[in-house]
Amino acid sequence: MEAFLATAKASSTSVSTLSGAQKNKILKQMASALRDNIDVLLGANQLDMKNAELNALTSSLKDRLFLDESRIEAMAKAIEEIAMLKEPVGRVLDGWYADAGFRIEKVSVPIGVIGVIYESRPNVTADVGALCFKSGNVAILKGGKEAEHSNQAIAHILQSVLLANGLAKEIISLLPDSSREGVSRLIKQDRYVDLIVPRGGEALIKYVCAHATVPVVKHDKGLCHTYIDKNADIQKALAIAVNAKCRRTGICGAMETLLVDVALAEKLLPVLKKAYDEQGTQLLGCEQTQKIIDVGLASKEDFETEYLDNILSIKVVEGVEGAIAHIQAFGSQHSEAIITENYSTAEYFLTVIDAACVYLNASTQFTDGGEFGFGAEVGISTNKLHARGPMGVSELTTYKYKIYGHGETR
Repeated sequence: MEAFLATAKASSTSVSTLSGAQKNKILKQMASALRDNIDVLLGANQLDMKNAELNALTSSLKDRLFLDESRIEAMAKAIEEIAMLKEPVGRVLDGWYADAGFRIEKVSVPIGVIGVIYESRPNVTADVGALCFKSGNVAILKGGKEAEHSNQAIAHILQSVLLANGLAKEIISLLPDSSREGVSRLIKQDRYVDLIVPRGGEALIKYVCAHATVPVVKHDKGLCHTYIDKNADIQKALAIAVNAKCRRTGICGAMETLLVDVALAEKLLPVLKKAYDEQGTQLLGCEQTQKIIDVGLASKEDFETEYLDNILSIKVVEGVEGAIAHIQAFGSQHSEAIITENYSTAEYFLTVIDAACVYLNASTQFTDGGEFGFGAEVGISTNKLHARGPMGVSELTTYKYKIYGHGETR
C-alpha cells in the first residue's frame, strides 16, 4: 500500500498544475467515455445486483446500488456540470500590502491526496473522481464490497482517459486493499494522504474518527426532521412532508422524524396518515400522536434511528420551541426543515437550529451537491470546520499565502 500511495502522492504535482482548460477537456472526455461504455457498466452492475440478491441486501441498499442507462447518463451529465464550474484552483481570495512593503496574496490550492470511503452507490466513484480532478487533487477511493464490480468498471473507464492524456492512472484510483485492514492502514498514512472523507454508516464514521491519524471531514448520518408549524400552508406541508420521506427513503437527506405543532395535530395528522398510507409508509408516533391516528408507538430509540427505509416517526410538539428542543436532542446536524408562513417563526428556527442545511418550506431531500449547483458532491459534511453541507470543488481546496517582496529583510 505504501508503494501505491507514494505513486499517488507523486502524481499530485501533475494534476495540481493542469490548467482549468486542460482539466475541463479531460472531464468532458470522461463523460463521453462513460456513455460509450454503457454495456460494460450495465454488465458489471448486474454482477453486483446478483450478489445483492444472494446476500439479501435491503431494498434501499439495492436501490442505491442499481445502475441503468438513465443513471449512467446522470453520472456523465454530472461530470459535464463539474467541468462547467468556475475554476476553483488559483483564485486570489484576498490580497494586501504588508507594512514592510511586500505584497501578500491568499490563493486557493488543492488539498493534495484525498481518501474517500463510501458504501453502495457506484455513482460516487465517478462523482468524487471528477470533483477531485477538477480541484486538482488525487482521489483514492474505497467503495463498498457490494459495488465492487461497478466501481472497478467506472474507475477503469476514468483511468483510461487519464492515460490517454499522458497522466498517471493513480490520480483517480481504487484502494488496492479494500479489506477492513486496508482501510485501517489507509487512515494512518498521513505521510501520503492529506484528508480522509468517510461517508456511510454510523459505525464506519465512528471507527475512522477514532483511529485515523490523517485529518478527517466526517459525513455522518442524516437524522433529518421536518417541523410543521401552526401557521403552515396545509397543501405545502402535505407535499413537502411526503416528498421529504418518500421520494427516496435510502438517502441521507430523507426525513426520519416529522414534528407537528400541537395546534394543528387534530386536523393534520389524519390527512397525513392517509397520504403516507398511499405511499406504504410505516408510521410510528408518540403517545399524543397515537390518540389521534392509529400508529405504532415510537420509542426513544426510534427517534434516534436513521431508518433509510420507508418508516417514519411522528411527534407532536409544543410550537417551535418544542420542535427545536427535539431536534437539539436527536438531530445529527445534517438537514432540518420548517413549514410555516410566519416569517418571524421561520427566521427564529433557521437561526437557532444547528445543522449544515436548514430549510423553510422545502424538502430536506434537496441537500445534494447537484441541486445546490455543485455538479455533484463528495458527500454531506456534518463537520463544522473546513467544510459543511454538500462538499463540492471549493471545499476540496485549501489556501496558501504568496508573498511578493523587493528585498525586504526583518
